[in-house]
Amino acid sequence: MSERKGVIAAGNMLVDHVHQIVKWPEPGWLTEIIRSERSTGGAPLNVLLTLAKMHTGLPLQAVGLIGEDHDGDFVMAMLEQYHVNRQHVQRTSFSPTSMTQVMTDPSGQRTFFHSPGANRLLDLPAFDHLDSRMKIFHLGYLLLLDSLDLPDADYGTRSARLLAQMQQQGYQTSLDLVSRQGDPRYQPLVMPALPWLDYLVINELEAGEFSGQAMRKDDHTPDIDAIGAVARQLLNAGVRQRVVIHCPEGAFGVESGGEGLWIASMTLSQEEIAGSVGAGDAFCAGLLYGSHESWSLSDSILLAHACARASLLCANAIDGAKTLAELTLDIQKRR
Repeated sequence: MSERKGVIAAGNMLVDHVHQIVKWPEPGWLTEIIRSERSTGGAPLNVLLTLAKMHTGLPLQAVGLIGEDHDGDFVMAMLEQYHVNRQHVQRTSFSPTSMTQVMTDPSGQRTFFHSPGANRLLDLPAFDHLDSRMKIFHLGYLLLLDSLDLPDADYGTRSARLLAQMQQQGYQTSLDLVSRQGDPRYQPLVMPALPWLDYLVINELEAGEFSGQAMRKDDHTPDIDAIGAVARQLLNAGVRQRVVIHCPEGAFGVESGGEGLWIASMTLSQEEIAGSVGAGDAFCAGLLYGSHESWSLSDSILLAHACARASLLCANAIDGAKTLAELTLDIQKRR
């Protein structure tokens, strides 16, 4: 039997309408939009298109649900342009394509106004008969997939059932969450999924919401000890291979049988950052590629940092993505 190869990414598919604004206004006041653009967004599209632009030759497949509308046409055209298999991207007339209005202020900080749309309807039958030659199945984002977030009598949640099915079919499984402050569902939705995961890649905001612990010190610098403790907690709760928690300053990774390590990110000045939309997904794409190729944890995190840095240089989630050769040069310059 030939070795499995390729990445399936599934879940939230949407279109980002990204606006750069002069400043964030006080309630009731107006601010100007300097520039607007449209781009694909959401975990599967951001991860797949970042991997496609790396030019590695990996087979790539998307799974999701979009509307029969102009934004849906745009998603399908982008997948075709970057040669991503779209056979399992279904379309519905019952709901519009999911959409997010993204406001990016001069510091690069982004604020999201999200319409879930068709993503609410994505459910287990959409994942039947996927390509069994593929190696990694990545799902995102938990807490934004209403049907998959529902309870399940046997697995705790329908998303946990899905991940169990994928792992039992021989895929290495990966999960990403959404950054959603004050949502009490982090533990109830995340815990059932952990035993069915090979990889978990989240940011420090999500780690803090999950654990209830502060991930930053009083001076607002990352609390590396606290981040590492949560990463180990998640690994011990069932994740089979790797847990990585990232933040703008760096990432802490731990894998089965390992001690864990912190690797600082590739710094950018505030002036260089065009926007942070999709930077977390770009990080995830790099980490998944390194894991797919059986790279060491440290090399995988370095590639993830390089992907995130490239993403930060552009306002949307895709335009900054670089080839693997370019990313390797960036890493070598850092060393």
